[in-house]
Amino acid sequence: MPDEFQVIAQLFAPLAKSFPGALGLTDDAAFLPPDALAETVVTVDAMVAGVHFLPDDPPDLVARKLVRVNLSDLAAKGAVPFGVLLAAAFPHGTSQDWLERFAHGLGRDLTEFNIALIGGDTVATPGPLTLSLTAMGKVAAGRAILRSGAQDGDVVWVSGSIGDGALGLQAARDQLALAPEHVAALAERYRLPRPRVSLGPCLVGVASAGMDVSDGLVQDLGHLCRASNLAATVDAAAVPLSPAARAALEQGQSLLATLLTGGDDYELLFTAPPSATADFLDLAKRIGVPLTAIGRMQAGSGVTVHDASGQILSLGQGGWRHFSATGSGAGA
Repeated sequence: MPDEFQVIAQLFAPLAKSFPGALGLTDDAAFLPPDALAETVVTVDAMVAGVHFLPDDPPDLVARKLVRVNLSDLAAKGAVPFGVLLAAAFPHGTSQDWLERFAHGLGRDLTEFNIALIGGDTVATPGPLTLSLTAMGKVAAGRAILRSGAQDGDVVWVSGSIGDGALGLQAARDQLALAPEHVAALAERYRLPRPRVSLGPCLVGVASAGMDVSDGLVQDLGHLCRASNLAATVDAAAVPLSPAARAALEQGQSLLATLLTGGDDYELLFTAPPSATADFLDLAKRIGVPLTAIGRMQAGSGVTVHDASGQILSLGQGGWRHFSATGSGAGA
C-alpha cells in the first residue's frame, strides 16, 4: 500500500486543482478567497485512538490535544485562530462521564485560545474513537507563511525543544527509566502540545517559509525543502533539547535518531535570512518562546544532518508515516 503522501499526491491533489487556495494539497492548510484586508486559513487534523493518543488517555487531554494540533498548523501560517468545527465518531457505549470530561477539556482550550466551536457533527461507531477538528484563522491578505518561500542561504530555526513528543509517548507507556519529574514532563508534552500561537503571527513578514513539526524534524524539514526546491543542512548539536530529553540521551546516543525524527513536537520550523537573527533573538525574549538556529538552506535537495565533528549522521527513514505504520505514534 502506498504511504499517505503518495495517496494525497496521486489521488486527492488532482481533485483540488480547481481551487488555488488548496495549494495542490502540498501544505497543511488551505486559504479561502480573501477580503480586502485578510484571508481565512483553514486546516483539519484527525486523531484516532491507538494512533494519535493512547486509548486510556484522559478525555479532557484528548480534546485539548485535538485543538492544539490544529492551532499549531494555523500558527505556522502566521494566522490568528477564531473558530473550529468538530466531527466526532464516539464508540458505542461511551459513557456520559467520558463525554462530559471531553467537552470540559474542549471548552477549556477554546476559552484559553479565544476561539469558538461553530459547528460539526457527532456519530456513533463500532470502531475506535475517531475525532476530526477543522480550525480557521485570519492572516493579512497575501502575507501567510508558506513552505515554499525559503531562499538559498536562509537560516533554519525551530521554536521550543525537539524530540519531547516522541519520548513522551515512551514515557506515557512507562518505557523510560528516567527520574519521575522527567517522565512526567515528557508524557505531558506528548499528551498536551504547546501550539505556538503567540509566535506565529510575529513571524509574518520576517520568516521566508515555515511549518510546524508534527511528523518529525527531519521529515518535516524535508517537506519544506521540496516545496522551496532547496536542500538543508542541520547541526545536530544545535537542535534544542529539554532537560528531560538530554537526560534520556545521556543514557544512550541511539536515542538521537528518535529525537530528530520522532513526531508530535508541534514546534514551529521556519527559515529567514541571516539578517533577521537579532530580531528573532529579541522576539524570543519578548514573547518567552525559545528560538534556536539549527542549520542553513542551500542549493540541492534533501536534508543532511551533521554531528559535532561534522560527520553526516545516518538516521534511517524517520518520521511518522500513517499508511506505512513507521515512525513514532501511539499505534507504532
